[in-house]
Amino acid sequence: MFQRVKQLFRSLLIYGVGDVATSLVSLLLLPIFTKFLGPSDIGVVIMLLSVEAVTKVVFRWGVDTAFMRLYYDCTDQAARQRLASTIFFFMLAVNGTLLAAGVLSAGWLATLVLGSRTQSTLIALTMANTFVAGFYFIPYQVLRISNKPKQYVALTFGRSAGTIVARVLFVLWARWGVFGIVMADVTVTVLQTLVLIRWFAPLIRPVFSRAVAREALGFGLPRIPHSLAQQVIGVADSYVLRAYGTLADVGLYGMGARFGVALKLFLSAFESVWTPFFLAVMREDDAPRTYGMVSTYVVAVLVLLVAGVCVAAGDLMRLLTEPAFHAAAAVTPWIAIGVMFQGFYLLGSIGLVIRKRTTVYPITTGMAAVASVTANLLLVPRFGMIGAAWANVVAYATLAIGTTAFSWRLYPIPYEWSRLARIGVAGGLAYVVATRLVPASMSPWTGLLVRGAATVPTYVIVLYLTRFFHAGELQLLQELRQRTKRQPVVPPPAQTEAEVASDVVPGEDEITMEVERERADEQAKIVSPDSRPRNR
Repeated sequence: MFQRVKQLFRSLLIYGVGDVATSLVSLLLLPIFTKFLGPSDIGVVIMLLSVEAVTKVVFRWGVDTAFMRLYYDCTDQAARQRLASTIFFFMLAVNGTLLAAGVLSAGWLATLVLGSRTQSTLIALTMANTFVAGFYFIPYQVLRISNKPKQYVALTFGRSAGTIVARVLFVLWARWGVFGIVMADVTVTVLQTLVLIRWFAPLIRPVFSRAVAREALGFGLPRIPHSLAQQVIGVADSYVLRAYGTLADVGLYGMGARFGVALKLFLSAFESVWTPFFLAVMREDDAPRTYGMVSTYVVAVLVLLVAGVCVAAGDLMRLLTEPAFHAAAAVTPWIAIGVMFQGFYLLGSIGLVIRKRTTVYPITTGMAAVASVTANLLLVPRFGMIGAAWANVVAYATLAIGTTAFSWRLYPIPYEWSRLARIGVAGGLAYVVATRLVPASMSPWTGLLVRGAATVPTYVIVLYLTRFFHAGELQLLQELRQRTKRQPVVPPPAQTEAEVASDVVPGEDEITMEVERERADEQAKIVSPDSRPRNR
């Protein structure tokens, strides 16, 4: 079992390295971009992202998930081509019609979302870009199904890196402002479409099957209420802030959220390996115990990351943004806590997939959406952007608790509650030590280093003193310690486990994290030109 867990985290590293690299580059460029873009500009970008988020749900019709599920039923290449071609031509015809209607309504939408009809071009370009990128799930999912993580990461990394370069050119060099951000996205989408033709070519043929279309829509359409509820949770804070404030308020909130949402890079990478892992293990006798143990490890990593973001928020904001944005640091810890609850949701919802009770998802996401809107309407008018951040925590806590409760009733998992409690105590103490015992008057660089140096050791020491680590984990830590000293290490006896073949595919929790990954990617756009994140 321990070997399986190690393999899980090795794959996690492969999927995560590209996202982390591009995120670091974006952060390093943030001081430059904020010289050209003010809070109001960032507010415009965030509202455009909300349009993109909702449009993605409508343009996909749930058939992205249906494609992955039905692909496993295809017995030969002709059947795969029929599936891919049917979905492709359905989306081309229906979404093309919707896009034309959206472009014609761009002026009205710009007035509604941005408060000015003059921004209609930005709305039209955003919808057109989303329309084209909406087809990308076909080659991307084939790469994941074919177990080609390196090619998958290369393509996603290339898109992220290309977007950063394009934004530097259009925003910093050409001085196009918000229009430069949108044009950078459009340019990279055009270039990536040309690259992806290589993967589209073997699958797309001039064929269309009504039976396949009915099956795909029958599988995917029930997803739409769930996905729309996810988007309500994601954009309610920005819209309520816009209603009771200004675009500058939305921009400040988005900048603060940017640092907190960066934690979704971890969740996005984890989601890429988690669903295949738990589905492959589910028929084993000790599967529930394995899930409980993996959950403990993931929560341990996630809580440490959250504590680190909370500790570093103020220093990072002062270091990487202009003074006009420094107040946004107050939002970051709450957004990070919201991401933590999303991680709990990802871990706690697997019973619904194993028991094939995915109809529960729209119920729990609907509850969370109602909680989000209600909390925003109650808190934002009185507390402003901090109220929006609190509402974000309320929404995702509702989602995590509700979904996990339903899931646990269907498929009980023996979570290691005692160890999870010790993780919470360690994270809280690490935060207190790093923020209360380190002077706030330090320069950003010094504060970042000192507070970071205080957080990690405190966290590990508290876990050690509370006897969190088991014997095997202590042995692993000892091995790592010896390697750092370049001492030879005697490898432990190999553990043999039968490989369990599985013909099942990712379920609804993957669907959710796909949404979350996209939400994180959208949030990441705030880091580049004009003010601006994955997923799930």
